[in-house]
Amino acid sequence: MKQLLQEIEQCTICKEYLLLGPRPVVSAHPESKIVIIGQAPGTKVHASGIPWDDASGKQLRKWLNVSEEDFYDNTKFAIIPMGFCYPGKGKTGDLPPRPECAPQWHKPLFDAFKKVELVILIGMYAQNYYLGKAVKKTLTETVDNFEEYLPKYLPLPHPSPRNRFWLTKNPWFEVEVLPVLRARVNTLI
Repeated sequence: MKQLLQEIEQCTICKEYLLLGPRPVVSAHPESKIVIIGQAPGTKVHASGIPWDDASGKQLRKWLNVSEEDFYDNTKFAIIPMGFCYPGKGKTGDLPPRPECAPQWHKPLFDAFKKVELVILIGMYAQNYYLGKAVKKTLTETVDNFEEYLPKYLPLPHPSPRNRFWLTKNPWFEVEVLPVLRARVNTLI
């Protein structure tokens, strides 16, 4: 795993598309029990090199009901984005994750894990990639039907502050999904 992480950190397969240049952000350990697969690092995470080191990460840790210490313990949580580097800015937010990363790096990472029991899929890019034909027509439907994907996968919306409207519109998420997520995480860590 150590060599694989070094290879990922040195990856430049899509450097010509990255305005800020490559800076892969990943955290994993062979003993990781939970894998969090998000979209791609934002500018703050690109600058710090620490996954989920932003407002979205703070909200995610709240959803999981875990401390920063537990969250960044890579024997508990592996953090693997769909795109390992900041993809750049688009018209309505960050660009989608680069399509080269997941096919290049996800399988070797999963092959190196020994104890993964839960994969948390944050956002539609991760859900589409991992759930394939089992994904529903919308992210809302996929998250609402989260029990269909357990015990291996648990789909979530993005914890971005920009998703306040989604959370307000879907109060069932806090009532139905978060207690299951927290119980599952608590059992595993």
